[in-house]
Formats: sequence, structure tokens, C-alpha cells
Amino acid sequence: MGKLFLVPTPIGNLDDMTFRAVKVLKEVDTILAEDTRNSGKLLKHFEIGTHMQSHHMHNEHKTVDHIVERIKGGENIALISDAGTPAISDPGFLLTRACVEAGIEVDCLPGATAFVPALVNSGFPNDKFIFEGFLPVKKGRQTRLNLLAEETRTMIFYESPHKLLKTLKHFVEYFGDDRPVSVSREITKLHEETIRGTAAEVLKHYTQKPPKGEIVIVVKGKA
Repeated sequence: MGKLFLVPTPIGNLDDMTFRAVKVLKEVDTILAEDTRNSGKLLKHFEIGTHMQSHHMHNEHKTVDHIVERIKGGENIALISDAGTPAISDPGFLLTRACVEAGIEVDCLPGATAFVPALVNSGFPNDKFIFEGFLPVKKGRQTRLNLLAEETRTMIFYESPHKLLKTLKHFVEYFGDDRPVSVSREITKLHEETIRGTAAEVLKHYTQKPPKGEIVIVVKGKA
């Protein structure tokens, strides 16, 4: 029986790729990639010639069983996402669960994940925190925000730049305009920045200066 490797890839700076990640990607039989065009650039940079195939949120439901059978047949397969650790707001959970249920060994390598540096950089308590990922776009959003308004642990969210203002406005509405917020943008990249302040202050900043790039929002829990 083969093995499934979950391999984190850099969220921006290619120097964050680990030696072990490169070694595993060179040695496995196949690499499953969220976007083969995007990942192709990464593999070329590290001179990795392993066969690659597409595995993303639109096809993973159909391909999981076949991949499990291939691993049971002796193939070693690695899964990578476009950036960061697979299964963290990216494809990977379904395949991991299927492999565990089939008795296949799963090895998740340590590596880049955007929310960890954002959490540490916020300066908020990090002994206890919750990772919310992306909030519901429509259905269930209000219910979730009402629930989180009473959360005492530090909260972490992912958000796209064109929805950041909407989310910050909701934080002001549901959490209060004085709730401490930290927004980290373009982590590990050339224009990396972290803006800290109250929800109202951070909203004002990004209203005047529209955001670009990948965004992690960290919100201090209710006192």
C-alpha cells in the first residue's frame, strides 16, 4: 500500500519551501495540484519533474475513490494547494478522510499556513483561538456573526480584497466599532503589511486605501 502526503507550499516567498517538501514531491509517483498551471511554476523553480494532475473543489468528489484505489495499489501520492497547507480553506479534507477510513497512512508535512503569522503579528492573545476561515457569503452569515459577537477567544478569518470592506462593516455592526482588529495582507510577499486598530479605524483605513492581495483578519475576543 502506498501513502498520501499533504505538502504545504509557500504562500508568497518561495524561500519558505522546506527541503523535505521538495524531497517528497520529487519522490512520489504523482502530485495532485489545485491548479496545475500555478503549481507548474513552483515545480519548475525547484526542478521537480514528477507527473502532476488536477485535483480541486470542482472535481474532488468524483476522483477521491479512484485516488484511494491507486494508493491502495501501491502509489505514493502528494497533494498540494495553490498556497499554504492543503485542506485549510483548500481542497484536501475529502481525500484525507477517505484515506483514513481506508486505513491508508497520511503524512501531513509542517509548513506555510497564512493564519499563523497573522495571529502572532496581531498581538492578541493566542493561547486560545478559533479559525473561522471564510464567513458565509449570504445564507447563515448573520446567524454566524451574532454567535461570534459573544466569542471570548481570538478569532481568525480569511477574506478576499473585494469583500474586506463589507466584512469590516459587519464587524463594526455586530462586534462594536471599538473591537480590536488586525488585518495582515500579502504575508511573506514584497508588499506585506499589518494594519491594527479598532474595527472602525481599520475600516476607515481600507475605505481610503482599497486593499489588494491575500488577506487574514484577526479579531480580539469579547472582553
